[in-house]
Amino acid sequence: MSRGLWVEGIRISSQRRGGFAVVAVSGELDIVTSRRFDEFLAEVRRDDDHIIIDLSAVDFMDTGSLAVIVGHWKQLKAAGGTLALAGARYRYTKTLWITGLADRLPLYESVDAAVAAGRAGTGEAAAASQS
Repeated sequence: MSRGLWVEGIRISSQRRGGFAVVAVSGELDIVTSRRFDEFLAEVRRDDDHIIIDLSAVDFMDTGSLAVIVGHWKQLKAAGGTLALAGARYRYTKTLWITGLADRLPLYESVDAAVAAGRAGTGEAAAASQS
């Protein structure tokens, strides 16, 4: 199943890949777009409990958007699901590192790496060693 959302400043889409819902984000995750991002993730979570967020095309991410990610990560983890981040570029997603969450959230170089780790059953332990 594939779905998408296009609003000013952000484009979000999702598709199934290797047993995961891959949510691709393009543009800026900020105070203007974070509510839509939160709603989109909530919709994806209704159908999937293993999610990878592809941040490789994110040009900016504020702490409000990071709070959205952390909220969904905690809820998925509590329900036995997983949430991993892929392709985060330091220059555009500094908030992950400044807050120390780059060391706590599963973080992979690419969607391929996240899917491979998930298939291997290494999950968050492998992510922590790659961040």
